Amino acid sequence: MHELGITRNIVSIVSEQAHGANVTDVTVEIGKLSGIVPDAVRFCFEIVRQGTPLEGATLHIREVPGQASCHTCGMTFPLEEVYHSCPCGSQHITCVSGEELNIKDMVIY
Repeated sequence: MHELGITRNIVSIVSEQAHGANVTDVTVEIGKLSGIVPDAVRFCFEIVRQGTPLEGATLHIREVPGQASCHTCGMTFPLEEVYHSCPCGSQHITCVSGEELNIKDMVIY
């Protein structure tokens, strides 16, 4: 389960940025094409946050849908899986969203 390592990194980064303050909320964006399972991150967060400035924090996850842009017709369209073609039939596409993992914000007190 690579989500455990990812969640440890999230907690570590947020802890470092909090500079010793307690964190009440953390918001992350996880792309639907990233291969990261949001429910697994939620589960791991409950364990990994113990003994850190995030101990009482709530994790908020925004799932980012996949989107691609076609180099042939210029259309931007929803992308449900990484290997897909444009509705025009072209396979010359670029994924423009859905692969990200971003820490968007945190609330400290």
